[in-house]
Amino acid sequence: MYAKGTSTRDIQDKLHELYGINVSPDTISKITDKVWELVEAWQNRPLAPIYAMLYLDAMHIKLKRDGKVENVAVYNVLGVNLEGKREILGHWIGEGGEGANFWLSVITDLQNRGVQEVFVASVDGLQGFSDAIHAIFPQTKVQRCIIHQIRHSLKYVTWADRKAFMADLKTVYQTAPREEAEANLRKLEETWSSKYCAAGKSW
Repeated sequence: MYAKGTSTRDIQDKLHELYGINVSPDTISKITDKVWELVEAWQNRPLAPIYAMLYLDAMHIKLKRDGKVENVAVYNVLGVNLEGKREILGHWIGEGGEGANFWLSVITDLQNRGVQEVFVASVDGLQGFSDAIHAIFPQTKVQRCIIHQIRHSLKYVTWADRKAFMADLKTVYQTAPREEAEANLRKLEETWSSKYCAAGKSW
């Protein structure tokens, strides 16, 4: 609540309303100040030199700044290290909507904290995103996140056809052997190319 710009008095009221406890605004300020030091230390901690996979995505929240509530993008990076362990590498609060230039600053920060190589980066379809990653990690394979890829495909498909199209599409991305998935993709394109050529080509 504090991070979203809620006043200490409003937090005091909410704690009393939800949990029946009384905490003074001064105590709330002291707690947030103490926690903030830990948050900054975590956000600036050194990272592993190599990550097998990075998932980069932004979520949009309403944030109170200077007395105004505005929509801002919070940039999130989830890493998978060489042992297969997942860890959140950080959160960065931007100005306004999501943009490739801010992603470049996020990726630069990862490099400054010790990341030297990334095998695969999973991203959405934001224009300039791949260029931002390759500016810092030129060897990284950039691929569209499966959820974003599905959404991208469905934007070409009418509501009347979505259920049938999705049933065929699942045989592509839920099939383990590559050869079988590729055969299913060819079948998908044969079935739907006359109506939704762009949807199949994106795969």
